[in-house]
Amino acid sequence: MGLVLGQHSATGASERAATWVPGVAAARSYAKHRRGRIAFDIIAPSGRERGLHPTASFPMASVFKVMLLATYLRRPSVAHRRLHRSDRRLLVPMIRRSDNNAATRVRDIVGPGAIRRLARLAGMHRFHYNPVWGLSLTSPRDQAHFMDRFDRYVPARHRAFARHQLAHIIPSQRWGIGRLRLPGWHLYFKGGWGSGSGAVDHQVAFLESGHERIALAIFTESDGSHHYGKHTLQGIAGRLLHGLPAG
Repeated sequence: MGLVLGQHSATGASERAATWVPGVAAARSYAKHRRGRIAFDIIAPSGRERGLHPTASFPMASVFKVMLLATYLRRPSVAHRRLHRSDRRLLVPMIRRSDNNAATRVRDIVGPGAIRRLARLAGMHRFHYNPVWGLSLTSPRDQAHFMDRFDRYVPARHRAFARHQLAHIIPSQRWGIGRLRLPGWHLYFKGGWGSGSGAVDHQVAFLESGHERIALAIFTESDGSHHYGKHTLQGIAGRLLHGLPAG
């Protein structure tokens, strides 16, 4: 009997998540009263997509590193073998603590052609590569779709590794969406910021509970300070995910 009840409970949670509607209106209203330029996009478990200026272009800063992670793992010389210590020494710090030197090294290894190919494969219509990788351009819609389908762009052998990095960002960088309580949901995300200046503060993420997934991207520019930008990200994410059923 306990097993049957558990099955019904899981089914009910899944049904509630599938019919849940993000708080887009509240997030838009909040954004109007925040400093700087703000845009976002969210894809609900139902597949419905909504946002605020979702096709606006922004410099990517360190959210570019999620693309670098996927591009590196897709390399023909890497895709079907186990990862070596040298691979991990680059990829782990690049994602978990946002190491810029590691990111530059990965960019040099994979090359701009492979990055552009991934962008085309992922349907990133607003992506524009810049040799100064943090100045590469994208849109919230580009990145929400990329995160929604992240597993498609990482070889099966390395998906668990890639997910593990996005789930284990160091505590000092778990601001914005990383500070929300999301019972029953697993959060995978990466932030980008303008060296603490408030020039840009971004987050890209996907959340999973059972077979349900939510993907979102929040981009801000000219925040005035990193502290202010972090609060904007948390305020937007909290409103978008308000009322999300526990998994």
